[in-house]
Amino acid sequence: MTLFCTEKVPLMILGTSSGAGKSLLTTAICRYLCRIGENPLPFKGQNMSNNAWIDEEGGEMAYSQTVQAWASQLVPSCAMNPILLKPKGDCISEVIHLGRSVGYANAQDYYNEWLDPGWSAIEEGIKRLIASKQSGRLILEGAGSPVEVNLQHKDLTNLRLAKFLNANCILVADIERGGVFAQIIGTLALLKPEEKKLFKGIIINRFRGNLSLFNEGREWIEKQTGIPVLGVMPWIEEIFPPEDSLDLMERRINKPNAEIEVAIIKLPSLSNFSDLDPLNAEPSINLRWIELTDSIGAPDALIIPGSKQTIKDLQKLKETGLANQIKEYEKEGGTIFGICGGLQMMGSTLEDPDMLETTKSYKNNYEGLGIMPIHTIFQKKKYLSQRKLFACWPGKTEIMGFELHHGETNLIGTTQTEFINFSEDSSLGWIKDNDDKGFIGGTYLHGVFDNGVWRRLWINKLRRRKSLKELSIEQSNHNERIERIINRLTDSFTDHINIKKVICS
Repeated sequence: MTLFCTEKVPLMILGTSSGAGKSLLTTAICRYLCRIGENPLPFKGQNMSNNAWIDEEGGEMAYSQTVQAWASQLVPSCAMNPILLKPKGDCISEVIHLGRSVGYANAQDYYNEWLDPGWSAIEEGIKRLIASKQSGRLILEGAGSPVEVNLQHKDLTNLRLAKFLNANCILVADIERGGVFAQIIGTLALLKPEEKKLFKGIIINRFRGNLSLFNEGREWIEKQTGIPVLGVMPWIEEIFPPEDSLDLMERRINKPNAEIEVAIIKLPSLSNFSDLDPLNAEPSINLRWIELTDSIGAPDALIIPGSKQTIKDLQKLKETGLANQIKEYEKEGGTIFGICGGLQMMGSTLEDPDMLETTKSYKNNYEGLGIMPIHTIFQKKKYLSQRKLFACWPGKTEIMGFELHHGETNLIGTTQTEFINFSEDSSLGWIKDNDDKGFIGGTYLHGVFDNGVWRRLWINKLRRRKSLKELSIEQSNHNERIERIINRLTDSFTDHINIKKVICS
């Protein structure tokens, strides 16, 4: 019997593998429960992602749990994702507990050194969530596969949590990957009897074609496992930024009427790639990801996104020759916009006195790309906050977003510079605007493209340069689009999945 009791039995969504669709289905379940009058409390004990969000108290959490909070009609809280691992490369991750950085761990030693503190963070997260809404139902998302036999005894966020909370479990299998019967039978065969009895339903995800063609398969699964198949979800386009950035970059959306090409540098330690999702949703914009070995070409704008390891990624740009291409593109009048780490790279110099990013190097001073007169010094202080303020460029309009960075950046030679402040907060970025001939600059504000009016003003500067008709700036913010997508996803879920027997048991 757990000490964490709510009025409703917790529900846990587990997958036969990573990428089976747990996050999206958890999102749909949260919104479905809201529709029938329940109070879902989304929770993922441990997540590994560099796609982060900052809650109202300045705590870091995974973006996927943020979306689930929105689906639950709740304000996102780091209690919903008490452990966030942010990969830095070389099998090392930053460890975030309940929104705060608590150190770094390598893969080999993680479970030896961080198991007990991690479990304490998970318990505290659950405690906080239940205290916020005693009538709520915990909706738990697992991670990867729950039956990795070499990790099961130290797995924090799958079966240990399911047993601890005596949750009703749903197993999700991705038929698109192939071998769906083996996925299901193999997963269940590796469960202990006390674990298997927790599983109350199976969902087949990402089925292409006529769903009736799977009727025999459904019957076979139920007969072999004794567990009901709750339904078969049809294939739907990946409509949220997934936790694996490769999915976003490999996403191909046909936009026959697109008039603007925006190229994005695919940094090795790319972070917060959800910053680009609002641009991806613009019908007039084609996004093109640039590998380190690619040619930049002649896009209408080039974006250097955020990075978990700014200096290391900067060095990679130099080693591969892409840095020279960026500088040449700028000299020829190209438009370049940097976000967070991308802004830092664009500067003259970067300094790392405490070796926060350069632990394997004797150097602590680095030359940037040299296309902005700014200097960055990395500090132990981590800037974590939501922001709401007015942009000064490309027009005075209210914007929202969040800061998530080490390092303080300052403009060099401010007396006669061509660079202007990006916003009313002079520390958030700078812009050199050549009117309709392009612009160079960037900002620390993550989520800046989420702001509909600002985004359209930004796009219209690109359009004027090509003598294209300007788009209306009367544009909703990206969160309204996400809301529509959540509802569309939930409609499909409701049409194809019968979850009533699981939530009522």
